[in-house]
Parts: sequence; C-alpha cells; structure tokens
Amino acid sequence: MASATLDFYYEFASPYSYLAAGRIAALAELAGVEVAWKPFLLGPIFSAQGYDTSPFNVYPLKGAHMWRDLDRLAAATRLPAITRPDPFPANGLLAARVAILLNDACRPAFTRALFRAEFAQGRDIADRETIRQVLAGLGHFCDAVIDEAEQQQNKDRLRARTEEAKARGVFGAPSFVTADGELFWGNDRLEMALDHARTLARVA
Repeated sequence: MASATLDFYYEFASPYSYLAAGRIAALAELAGVEVAWKPFLLGPIFSAQGYDTSPFNVYPLKGAHMWRDLDRLAAATRLPAITRPDPFPANGLLAARVAILLNDACRPAFTRALFRAEFAQGRDIADRETIRQVLAGLGHFCDAVIDEAEQQQNKDRLRARTEEAKARGVFGAPSFVTADGELFWGNDRLEMALDHARTLARVA
C-alpha cells in the first residue's frame, strides 16, 4: 500500500487554522496519514479576490458568529479559550517566514506554540519578541533563526509557497490537499480530508 499523505496549508492569522493545528497530529496518526505542514500567506490570495482584510471583518454578522463558533469549537476540542487578537487579522508575515525556515520535524511544534501564544494568550505575533520567546521555549537559537528567516532566500521560499497554494486552488485557511489534488477547505473538513488521503493510499 502506498503512503497516505496530506498537505496542510495554514495561515497564522486564521483562527480556524489554530483549531486545525491543534487537532491534526493526533487525528493523522490514528488515520495513518503523513502530514506536510505548509505555512503560507492569505493576504495576496485575498487581494486577488478583492478583499483588503478578512471577510469576517467585511461582514460583521459573519464575524460575530465566527468568534462565538470558535468559542464552542475550542471548548469541544479541549483547546484553551479563544482570545481575539488585536488587531485582527494579525500580521503573520514574520511567523510564516520562521515556520517555513524550520525543518519538517520542528515546524509543527513551533506552529502550535505560536498559535497558542496568539489565540490563547492574546500575544502579538507580529512582535519579534513574541517569536523569539516561542522559539526559545522550544530550544532554538532564536535570534539566529529569526535573522535567517528574514534573508531574501527564505522570503522567496514563502512567496513560492503562497504561489503554490494559489495554483492548487487554495482560497482560504486551513486547507488540506490530498495526493490526487482534491481540496478540502476548513477545520471541519479535516476528518474528511484524512479519510480521502487514506482511501487513496489503499487503492494505489
């Protein structure tokens, strides 16, 4: 049987990506699916759609419902209560640059820790000190990692990842793409994406 794989595209400004990041590792292990964690930027994709901010800001009723929905989902999945970032959406550029620099083994832990800092503790992820403290807490040489993340070569990697997501039809976060190119959008589609990935591997 071929290996079951799933690409997990997430944006640090996305609260639903926070929920997915907190659930995906355990669910993927149970399903026997290998996950590729792929940070990207939604800003350029939203701009192409005609948005200059989150759609949850454009439509206030939708935004108010989102925060209530997030409270319910966090409680149901035993994640810390949601703290709304100020401003929302947060600027996740530096966070994404650091995440894409880290290797596959280190990226998930950093991602989860930074999401917790943002959505559970209300910290500003655009602040270099927040990033530094999260990295230090995970045992990284934090200043060296941040400096390397801000080099042009790494900036280009993030730009290429965002273009990759766009080319694969990603229009929001979190998104999950299986080996056959099937796209599943939203935290509530995670289980379905994992099941599809597992089914693909069985028939391959």
